[in-house]
Amino acid sequence: MSSESIPGTNPPENTNPETAAAAETLTPEQVAELKTAAERGAEAQERFIRLYADFENFKKRAQRERDEARRAATESVVTRILPVIDTFEMALQAAQMPGTTVETLKAGVSMIHGQLRGVLGELGVEEVSALGQVFDPSLHEAVSQQETASVPEGQVVQQLRKGYRCRDRLLRPASVVVARAPGAPAEATSKGTQS
Repeated sequence: MSSESIPGTNPPENTNPETAAAAETLTPEQVAELKTAAERGAEAQERFIRLYADFENFKKRAQRERDEARRAATESVVTRILPVIDTFEMALQAAQMPGTTVETLKAGVSMIHGQLRGVLGELGVEEVSALGQVFDPSLHEAVSQQETASVPEGQVVQQLRKGYRCRDRLLRPASVVVARAPGAPAEATSKGTQS
């Protein structure tokens, strides 16, 4: 029996005849189950929409917190460096005054160097020891090799640039020259050059 033959019902214009025929064969219990399932589906969709909105809000809040943490860290570092800049400015002013000697300037630069190293130490930054150490590719960057019999092969004989780490993280490897036994073939260094 089609819905057209049921008195008082008008089928929707876009109703699929197969769907309409299947709906006519449903029992009232099945219709109730379908309505309950539809309600549960609508509730689940609403929960999903709320959870999605909560997640988007969480992402925005987390981004704001990361940005704030970066700002606070930057402010902390800058605040510690400002006294060093003040000392530099005083040294520059003192260098222009009559009677300033090279020794006075050296003492001022040495003081500034000590201040800056102190700030780095407060931040957990320390130098990577290289000179006289066995070459370690995780801490050192070999820029060349040098033939020598005075130190064992593979030992650092010269440090060209200091390396630094912050706690357990390497910030910059030390650039070094590594000893090579006299007559030994030159090996490729970490930069791919040969000596």
